[in-house]
Amino acid sequence: MKMRWHYAWIVVGVTFIVLLVAAGVRTVPSVIIKPLESEFGWDRGSISFAVAISLFAYGFGGPLSGSLIDRFGPRRVMLGGLALTALGLAPIMVMTELWQFHLLWGLVVGVGTGAIANVLGATISHRWFSTNRGVVVGLFGAASAAGQLVFVPGMVTLASASGWRSAIGLVAISVGILLIPVVLLMRDRPQDIKTEPFGYNPDFSSSENIKDQRFTPLSEAIRTRDFWLLAGSFFICGYTTNGLIGTHLLPHTLEHGFTEVATAGALGLMGMMNIIGTLASGWLSDRFDNRKLLAAYYGFRGLSLVALPFIVEMRGLLIFAVIYGLDWVATVPPTVNLTAQRFGRASLGTLYGWIFCSHMIGAGLAAYAGGFFRDHLGDYHLIFLSAALMGLIASRLSMSIASPRQMAALQESGAGD
Repeated sequence: MKMRWHYAWIVVGVTFIVLLVAAGVRTVPSVIIKPLESEFGWDRGSISFAVAISLFAYGFGGPLSGSLIDRFGPRRVMLGGLALTALGLAPIMVMTELWQFHLLWGLVVGVGTGAIANVLGATISHRWFSTNRGVVVGLFGAASAAGQLVFVPGMVTLASASGWRSAIGLVAISVGILLIPVVLLMRDRPQDIKTEPFGYNPDFSSSENIKDQRFTPLSEAIRTRDFWLLAGSFFICGYTTNGLIGTHLLPHTLEHGFTEVATAGALGLMGMMNIIGTLASGWLSDRFDNRKLLAAYYGFRGLSLVALPFIVEMRGLLIFAVIYGLDWVATVPPTVNLTAQRFGRASLGTLYGWIFCSHMIGAGLAAYAGGFFRDHLGDYHLIFLSAALMGLIASRLSMSIASPRQMAALQESGAGD
């Protein structure tokens, strides 16, 4: 490298903060579920249905975001997503009816945060970087973990002291403030400022350049086994993270004798471990077989979830927070890399958008199922054990994805599967 400083790092900084705050917004339901039950008398299943709608909308915001980024650029998509999120959050503080929560949190905030989620980070990392892409994707994954680490303890404390509306106000203001750095500093691509991606090497072999620019249409990708293996394993990823643990862990622990402060501390620890695990995963995904990394992450996640229903002491909750936290978002860098390696980086935005959509469909299903079974069975034990089993299934699916040698052979032959 001839330059030690590159504008790509400014873009990374802005994107990191946007993803961090968006992740903070997504943690709101876990903090306000019990206050909403207490104030309005809504049951857990009805509230969880709003969360499920939001997760579905968040998921379908992925492919929408990928298409809009390809057409209008990341900067405009960021601005639109942030504005829509703020417009959805503010009225929640004065809502009085359940349908309003379904509309505002479910659809408006769901689509808004979906536009500024993982697909945005994955696309930016592959536009602005020719090297170290796994590390950058890992950094963006760590932003999601940091959002939990920063926002959940603060929202729990604020909600306990001043009511749940104060927690909503905190995230709404944070989202609004973010519009300023995006307008001033964000750029769509290196060419906009007359530079090349970070790590660009003009001597890069022509065959590697061709592979880097390879494009696979969605209509062709969905006819391959690997697309559905990636989408299926990521469906399980969403089921076992955002949907179940992200929505229901806090109310589950409160119903098992843990205090809000203690649980907030455990969630903060989980977020810290998430940052470490995701950064490490990004580094590892640049160096090792991404299929084996995914299989290990899903396997450990499944084993940790087996133990969750039986944890009744703080020591056990902290151990769970460490083990589970290390691979919460760690699945993102290898999934992004495998998608790019299998189908070409030029098609990453669209294809990863749909794979991410599968992730959030799984999350939405788990969010609603968690509330439904809690209402009908009195606890979350069955749904937690189902997530553990699905984690082990995802581990097997990951190892069924084409190996690096098989991918190379498919690229040579031009075969779709």
